[in-house]
Amino acid sequence: MRCPFCQSLDTQVKDSRPAEDGVAIRRRRVCPDCGGRFTTFERVQLRDLYVIKKSGRKVPFDRDKLARSFEVALRKRPIDPERVERAVSGIVRQLESSGEQDIAAEHIGTLVMEALKGMDDVAYVRFASVYKNFRDPQDFQDLLGELGGNLPPEDEEPLAPGVE
Repeated sequence: MRCPFCQSLDTQVKDSRPAEDGVAIRRRRVCPDCGGRFTTFERVQLRDLYVIKKSGRKVPFDRDKLARSFEVALRKRPIDPERVERAVSGIVRQLESSGEQDIAAEHIGTLVMEALKGMDDVAYVRFASVYKNFRDPQDFQDLLGELGGNLPPEDEEPLAPGVE
């Protein structure tokens, strides 16, 4: 495997172990040329998946893009990266085992929202606001109402901090 630091093709595996509940292999590698250390993951790919965008365009499924969606929504949130990786792997396994090769982008978005809802409410709201294309504060209030957020009614002014 090519070293990401010096581009040398001569890297060595120092450690291999199962990861992600046995569906991947984690390998620690070292480059003898520059001394760089890095980790790679090997996963089984059951079939090539394609995403059908809202525009009708068909693009190859990108696992890294799915992971980035979680990372953006969870930025600065106290969630263990392993938990995120398990969620991403779970969604990919679900898509691969569905028997469908073409997956609607909306379906993937729904799966991400479900995973985030069980993980972190703030990340869920962040993702939903983009995914559902929120246009005004009422959209946020409606979503927070679904989550059981305690918002004052629209005709009632919120209390100032420390005022009861």
